[in-house]
Amino acid sequence: MKPLLTKSAMAVVCATLATAGMAQDGFMLSSPEIVNGGALPAELKCSRDGGDGVSPPLSWTAVPDGTQSLAVIMHHYPRGTVEGRDAPSHYWLLWNIPADTFSIERGNPLSIGDEGSDKDQRRTGYTPPCSPRGAQHEYTITLHALDAPLDSLPQHDDIAVDWEAMTQAMDGKIIAESQITFTN
Repeated sequence: MKPLLTKSAMAVVCATLATAGMAQDGFMLSSPEIVNGGALPAELKCSRDGGDGVSPPLSWTAVPDGTQSLAVIMHHYPRGTVEGRDAPSHYWLLWNIPADTFSIERGNPLSIGDEGSDKDQRRTGYTPPCSPRGAQHEYTITLHALDAPLDSLPQHDDIAVDWEAMTQAMDGKIIAESQITFTN
């Protein structure tokens, strides 16, 4: 089994997270269907749990000056993993969102941006949360404002793009970020 993060990838993740402190006032991610810190609405859960399994609608305000591109990452740290040491499980990797975009509809029907691998690396796109029965996890959706496009990533959906590739591509390019969390 290969390690989840190499030392160089871990340095990139730490540098990326450290850059977040430079967020500009007013840059705010929200969702009309997810209450920050609340439970995931039933209709957004995985099909096993009665939901339709599509990505949540997202909207944001006050994209910082100098933003050239936006990116979204949804993740959670499974039991036994540690933030800052281990790679999380990623549920949505979305890049090449035009800087003049201020929302993504539920299910992303306009196919805004390019998508990386799902949680299980079987296809590209969004993975709906499907926590083990009786367990509850906290999930985070982070919107990143970037000062340059992610040229090192493909200009199309690509299953080869995982957490490590995405965070490495964003290294040094994050102007600001905003996030919402929820439980499921």
